[in-house]
Amino acid sequence: MESGAILLYLSLCFLLALLSYILLVRNKRDGKEKTKLPPGSMGWPYIGETLHLYSQDPSVFFANKQKRYGEIFKTYLLGCPCIMLASPEASRLVLTTQAHLFKPTYPKSKESLIGPSALFFHQGDYHARLRKLVQSSLSPEAIRNLVSSIGAVAISALDSWASTHVIRTFTEMKKASFEVGILAIFGHLETHYKHELKKNYSIVDGGYNSFPSKLPGTPYKKALLARKRLSKILNEIICERKEKMTHEKDLLGCLLNFKDDKGEILNEDQIADNIIGVLFAAQDTTASVMTWILKYLYDNPKLLEMVTAEQMAIHMSNNESDSQLTWVQTRNMPVTHKVISETLRMASIISFTFREAVADVEYKGYLIPKGWKVLPLFRNIHHSAEFFTSPQEFNPSRFENPPKPNTFMPFGSGVHACPGNELAKLEMLVMIHHLVTKFRWEVVGSEAGIQYGPFPVPMHGLPARFWRKSTI
Repeated sequence: MESGAILLYLSLCFLLALLSYILLVRNKRDGKEKTKLPPGSMGWPYIGETLHLYSQDPSVFFANKQKRYGEIFKTYLLGCPCIMLASPEASRLVLTTQAHLFKPTYPKSKESLIGPSALFFHQGDYHARLRKLVQSSLSPEAIRNLVSSIGAVAISALDSWASTHVIRTFTEMKKASFEVGILAIFGHLETHYKHELKKNYSIVDGGYNSFPSKLPGTPYKKALLARKRLSKILNEIICERKEKMTHEKDLLGCLLNFKDDKGEILNEDQIADNIIGVLFAAQDTTASVMTWILKYLYDNPKLLEMVTAEQMAIHMSNNESDSQLTWVQTRNMPVTHKVISETLRMASIISFTFREAVADVEYKGYLIPKGWKVLPLFRNIHHSAEFFTSPQEFNPSRFENPPKPNTFMPFGSGVHACPGNELAKLEMLVMIHHLVTKFRWEVVGSEAGIQYGPFPVPMHGLPARFWRKSTI
C-alpha cells in the first residue's frame, strides 16, 4: 500500500514536471515568435554583405532589400549586425519618440579625426547643453547679419570660376562652403589663420574616409598629424580671443562664454572638437546640395527661367535702391525655396544615419537587439512612391503643400538633427541669387550617374564652365 502511494506520488511529480517543461518551452517559443529578428540575409561570415553594398549603388542595394523584405530588415555591414528601417514610423521611433534607446555611433577612426568631444558623438546632458549652444549661434537670429558676407564669398568664388577652363563644381563648392563655415564660427578671421586652417583641414578631410592605417605616409596617418596641427592653431585663436575679452556672437564666442549650472566652462579641447565638427558638417553636405542644384537647373531650362525671373526681380529692385540682398528677401523666394527642398529630397545627401540600440527594443513584433546598429534609411523614404508621386521626377511644385510628417528628413530629425540647417539653406539661397543673376554655366560631358565619397554627387564632381553674363 505504501509502495503504491509512493509510486503514485512519483508519477504525479513526473507529470507535473513534464507539464511545466511543456509550458516553459511553449512560453519560450511564443516569446521568440513575438520578438523574432526581422527578415533578411546576414551574408558571408565576418564579411556579411559589405562587398555587395560597395559593389553597387547603395540606393539600389537598400531599395532591393526593402522590396524583398519590407520596411524592416537585418543585414551585416562593416563588421556589425544591422537593422535597417525604411518607414517614417520607424525613423520617428529611433530619432524622436524613443531616441534615448538609440545612441549615435561612429567608427573610432572617424571620432579621432573630428574629436571625441564633438557634439554628434554624444547624448544626454553634455549633448543637450552643446546642442543648445551651437543652435543658438547658428539660429536665424544669429546668422541674419551674414547675408552680405556670404554674398561676398559667393561672388568671389563665382568670379574665380568664370573663364573658359572647366572646373569640378563640387570641389569648388567645398571651398566656398569652408569660407562660409569660417564666417559662422570665427567671424572675420585673420588671413594667415584661415590659410593654415584650410591647409590642414583639407588633409584631415582627405583621410577621413580612407583605410584607418597608422603606418607612416598613409592618408589616415597624415590626417591624424594634420588634426594635431589643427588643435594647435585653434588653441592659438582661442587664446587671442580670450585676451581681447570680446563678447562676439559667433560660434567661438558662444563656446567661450558658456557656463553650465555649476559654473564650469568648456576646455580648449572641447571647443576645438566642436569647431572641427561644425566645419565637417557644414562643408561636404552643403557643397553636395549646391552641386546638385546646378545640375538640376541646367537639366530643366524652364525651371531655370522661373528661378532666374524670381531672383532678377530682387536684383533689379536692389539696383534701383542701391542696396544689397537682405535677410528679408531671402525669406521671400518661394520658387527657389521649393527647388532647394526638391533637391534635398532627390539627392538625399544624408542617405541614412547610424544609431546603436542601448537595450533590446521591440518594434512591430520584431526584436532590435541591444548592441546592434540601427540605420533609418532617409533615401528610401524620400524616394518612396507611397509618399511622393513619381519620386524619380525632379518636381519642385510637389512642395507647394507640406509633405506628410516624418517623410522628409534631409537634415535628420529629433535631438540629433543638424543644428546648422538654417545656415546651410541661407548659403544656398545667397549662392543661387548671385549665380543666376550674374552668371551662366554649362555642364561639360553627358555622363550620368552618381558617385559616393561618401556623400552622393554627380559623376566627376559635375565638370562645368562658367561665364559672367555681361561678357557674353
